[in-house]
Amino acid sequence: MERQNITLSLPKDLLQKAKIIAVKNNTSLSGLLRDYLARITNDDEAYQIAQTRHRRLLKKGYDFGLEG
Repeated sequence: MERQNITLSLPKDLLQKAKIIAVKNNTSLSGLLRDYLARITNDDEAYQIAQTRHRRLLKKGYDFGLEG
């Protein structure tokens, strides 16, 4: 997987808190951000797939067997 560096501008207090969380999780700040971004992008992809599936079902309609 090809990697690309980025530059972030963060408030100092936020950066310090994030560094503490990274240390507590035995990772780097980069690792912490990478894991978080991976999680939210995966969650979004799963949501989009589910949304598409449900829209197809709604468009198709449901047969409740009420006509007799």
